[in-house]
Amino acid sequence: MKILLAGATGLIGNAVAQAAMRRGFEVMAVGFNRKPDLPPPHKSYQIDLRDPLALERLVFDHFPDVIINAAAYSSQRLMQGQDELLVHALNVGFPARLAQLAHHISARFYHFSTDMVFSGKHAPYRTTDLPHPNTEYGRLKLESEREVLKYGANEATVLRITLTNGNSPGGNRSFHERLFNRLMAGETPVFYTEEIRQPGLADNIGDLVTELCERPNLHGIFHWAGAEALNAYEMAACVLKHFGLPENLIKKAKCADEPAQRVGDLSLILQPLASKVKTQPPTFEQQLETLQVSESCRAWFEKNSSKKAPPKRFVKGVDF
Repeated sequence: MKILLAGATGLIGNAVAQAAMRRGFEVMAVGFNRKPDLPPPHKSYQIDLRDPLALERLVFDHFPDVIINAAAYSSQRLMQGQDELLVHALNVGFPARLAQLAHHISARFYHFSTDMVFSGKHAPYRTTDLPHPNTEYGRLKLESEREVLKYGANEATVLRITLTNGNSPGGNRSFHERLFNRLMAGETPVFYTEEIRQPGLADNIGDLVTELCERPNLHGIFHWAGAEALNAYEMAACVLKHFGLPENLIKKAKCADEPAQRVGDLSLILQPLASKVKTQPPTFEQQLETLQVSESCRAWFEKNSSKKAPPKRFVKGVDF
């Protein structure tokens, strides 16, 4: 199976690339800011994802069986300070064009969306519940869902995922990596007990998507996350405990104590997908067991933790 993977240098994209290679698929990995690093015989490209001609050439040169889009400004935080037209082009225009191209060549198309298409006031959410985002990030993702399904109604699958754990190529994208970077910078992060998410694992998402590539009968909108919902403070405290770091490095707060708007409860109902696939949602403890300390944080970690840093992992010659 030949897969064109956009956004291969990010947390989710990298995990999908690793899972696809393990499954024996031929991967054509595309990066936006830099060229992905995949071993041969897989192919890597860096293009401007807003350039329709470059995108079309890549698709028509290879005629992939599957197109997967993991390219996006993947949070409200990453969108801050960015040009609005660029954000819209990447988060809405790009997946819409990919869906059109997938339809044109009869390729299956998988697009990642978010739990933040919901308001956080009526959890847990089913796939059939009416979205009502309260952030610009959520609104753009909802717009991308509608565009993708409009252009690729028969080929497209939208997978709504949530806050994701894992080991990103740059060591700064997942929950524990961002936490460690803030602590290393001398911050005392505040986490809210009313912010509830159902954290998932990037590697698990990669396994799920590659399984779906072999299940063309499953398409539409699906939810995917971990096995349990936790509030933001519980997640951070569990990460610190797992890595032998003191809990007093973070603070607990209630949303009422702060004027900033919080996300509420965004927990998801994973049916019907969870009962139709072999890949199953991991517990938070299972997710913690896979996490690494990034190279940039190792000196800080060794100084502050009661544990040794886990050894770095290598997969098929690719360090991540």
